Amino acid sequence: MKKIIIAIISVLFIGGIAFAAYYFYFGKQLNAQEYYVKITQDGEKTSEGAFNYSYNLPAYNKDGEEEKMSFTADKNLRKGAYLKLYYKPIKGVTTFEEVSQDKLPSKAADKLN
Repeated sequence: MKKIIIAIISVLFIGGIAFAAYYFYFGKQLNAQEYYVKITQDGEKTSEGAFNYSYNLPAYNKDGEEEKMSFTADKNLRKGAYLKLYYKPIKGVTTFEEVSQDKLPSKAADKLN
């Protein structure tokens, strides 16, 4: 009986660790709306701490609808780079990643070029 209880507790513990790792890695992207933006200007230097470059740029969703987005980065981003922004209504932009031009949805790509 003890072995069964220890096995159940072990499985629950390992499952909890796996879920926490998954949520830590993908949590900023879960249930987020995706917007696309092209870096056209240098970021505005805001402070000397982390995430000290601020951007305010028009972003477009997959349907080509425009939305003004504000986000920060820890370095000045490369001009001409295309970014996929993950946006949550309460939190704002939670994370971003650089994407190639051919990975952009067609309607968003038309607006960005």
